[in-house]
Amino acid sequence: MIRRGLGEFLRELRDAARRYRIGWNIVASGTRNSTFEDFQTACRTHPDAFNVLLVDSEGPLESDPYLHLQHRNGWTIDMPQERYHLMVQAMESWFIADIKTLQRFYGEFFNESALPRNPNVEEIEKAQLELSLINATRRTQKGPYHKVRHGSKLLALIDSERVRSRAKHCDRLFVTLAGVMGDGQKTGVTSGHKRQSVRSDWD
Repeated sequence: MIRRGLGEFLRELRDAARRYRIGWNIVASGTRNSTFEDFQTACRTHPDAFNVLLVDSEGPLESDPYLHLQHRNGWTIDMPQERYHLMVQAMESWFIADIKTLQRFYGEFFNESALPRNPNVEEIEKAQLELSLINATRRTQKGPYHKVRHGSKLLALIDSERVRSRAKHCDRLFVTLAGVMGDGQKTGVTSGHKRQSVRSDWD
């Protein structure tokens, strides 16, 4: 499910990959540690691919993503920093960045006032993200927000441009992948890699 939702959220990049005849694959690996292990394996077994790790930061981000992962998780980071990407502080920050889509998805009795007012969604604490979504949606017909039941559907619906405007690390992911595909007209970044793979956790 998460694979489909993330694929739709990244559809601008997915469609560009198809235009350029570049391989594109999203792997939802499960736990945080298994995601990192799968990422390392992919880097070893497919060295010509542009493998990307995408996980939650799990807390405030005080350094670059690759340093944050080194310090927080004790992971051995041995790939260039553009391979490491974070949803800050969790995937739910992307949902809160697009309140209009939340309103359409949950419909009547959606309580926008229960959501944090901080325009920088990446500063909202992880625990507050999910709790505020639950409080905002508990009286709706779909019921309170649930990561498994609602997460993938919301990922497929939220507006990536709106999210990127409020979440700089989401924008970094788009800019990096577009640049790798040689879409320099939009990003100003070019590269010659011919395959991309995104590995994301889902817990």
